[in-house]
Amino acid sequence: MKISSIPQLYRNLRRWQEIIAILRRYGLADWLSQLKLDFIRDWIKDDQGVPLSRYSRPKRIRLALTELGPTFIKLGQVLSLRPELIGPELADELTALQSDVPADSNDVVRGIIKSELGECVDKLFGEFDGQAIASASIGQVHRARLVDGTPVVVKVQHADIQSKVNEDLEVMAGLATLASRLPDLEVWKPSVIVEQLSKSLRRELNFTRELQNLQMFARTLEKFDNIIVPKPYPALSSSRVLTMDLIEGIPVSELAPGKPKAASVDQPTRELLARMAAEMYIEMVFVHGVYHADPHPGNILVVGENKLGLLDFGMVGRIDDRLRETIEEMLLAVASRDASLLTTLIKRVGNVPAGLDESFLSIDVADLVATYGSQPLESFDLAGALKDVTDIMHRHQISLPPQTSLLIKLLITLEGTLHKLSPKFSLLEVMQPFFRKMWLRRISPRRQAKMLKRIYLEFENLLETLPGQVSSVMQLVQEGKLDVHLAHKNLGPSVNRIVLGLLTSSIFLGSSVLLAFKVPPVLFLESGWLGLKDLSLFGLIGYAISSLASFRLIRAINRSGHLDRQDTD
Repeated sequence: MKISSIPQLYRNLRRWQEIIAILRRYGLADWLSQLKLDFIRDWIKDDQGVPLSRYSRPKRIRLALTELGPTFIKLGQVLSLRPELIGPELADELTALQSDVPADSNDVVRGIIKSELGECVDKLFGEFDGQAIASASIGQVHRARLVDGTPVVVKVQHADIQSKVNEDLEVMAGLATLASRLPDLEVWKPSVIVEQLSKSLRRELNFTRELQNLQMFARTLEKFDNIIVPKPYPALSSSRVLTMDLIEGIPVSELAPGKPKAASVDQPTRELLARMAAEMYIEMVFVHGVYHADPHPGNILVVGENKLGLLDFGMVGRIDDRLRETIEEMLLAVASRDASLLTTLIKRVGNVPAGLDESFLSIDVADLVATYGSQPLESFDLAGALKDVTDIMHRHQISLPPQTSLLIKLLITLEGTLHKLSPKFSLLEVMQPFFRKMWLRRISPRRQAKMLKRIYLEFENLLETLPGQVSSVMQLVQEGKLDVHLAHKNLGPSVNRIVLGLLTSSIFLGSSVLLAFKVPPVLFLESGWLGLKDLSLFGLIGYAISSLASFRLIRAINRSGHLDRQDTD
């Protein structure tokens, strides 16, 4: 541990103790569940009195993150976007994370608004409801009316959330450093995940970014007349306060079969709305490269007879042209049953480990393509295919860039939301026209010219820097400063056996000398059993040690399977 981190550790000592206590409490159920003594296993219980040992490990992780508070809930939500790292089962469990944070009092909220906007609430708004209609991890939402009577909602950040987030992020950074030293957790790349979480949370803590996102999507979706994006009011907004239009409608989550409002929208309208939402999201992703990244059923409202309203623009995804083309090719490879192309694309887009078994990866991908490639387009299970792709990546320890993971999560969540509107709706069927546009765009002269320009600039940069790099290498050679570093693999056990063999031989020879010269103390002063006489005690001990070491060495070589010479041809 660095000396500079000691003040930080002391400052957050109370929070460290609280976090470790909660993690220990939920982690104890791992070994408690293996005990056959029920009264011991049932000691540790949750808030409802259910023993933790009866829960699965993914559910215990979710419960622990929920109890740890808003920042750790956000960590769980970030992890749910990385099923290729943590596995689909845990990722699915973490999608159920919800933060039910108590709302701040009316006086506290009014004080924050006054400090941020410079005027008291009664002067800024015609009406303001002090009772929050929702309270999440970062802030809470209140109904209000502008001076001209326009209904709006005001999103206000919690009073002490910034200090809590900063404290938890410091603790998380320490936990990530410790986790990186454990082989079982190192594969998750904890430091990278915490860094990603830190950037995401700091963006969410600045409501100005969400205001800019609202303005950007209003321009991007102008062609969709039936899509409503809340209009923000910059004069009544700041980094901790966001005022925007109130959109009233029925959440898609309330239209699922069995819900009280399920019959309020007929089937033709459902299919129309599902197709409209699919076309909107596909254009955002595959045309504009920027998209509303959280299309869960609660964030999409059915407004009036045939309009959709989008909520919560705090999470926005962006992808560049190259990544977008790779995702398009992956979807095409699955739909066209091209296992070889899909394998190549997975290795291209992901971070491949050094010990990847490509033959097993090819077998898994071929099985995936055989399973989903035979499905008709109108009933293609896109969410299932994407989940199986991430499962393959998790199994082979191939990690994805955060943008790719977010996009895959978007497509899975979007298809689930659309199925609540229309259970038989096929997202992939709507994507077919975009695939045709994609191929036309790829062969277009404009794209070819852009690609040639990029290649030319990269080649020009290479020609410019290559002579200098070659000159630097030659200069090092002339000065005798060129170092060649060689890395060895699996030589540790062999070197250890050589050292053990030399030590064993030395002890054996030394013991023989002690016995030959009858070095005291000696045993059998008079002729004893089998004529033994004047045997050096230290010599006998040395013989025993060398014999045991020889047996250990032979056993180790034999277990490795390399006792005899093997041909490498």
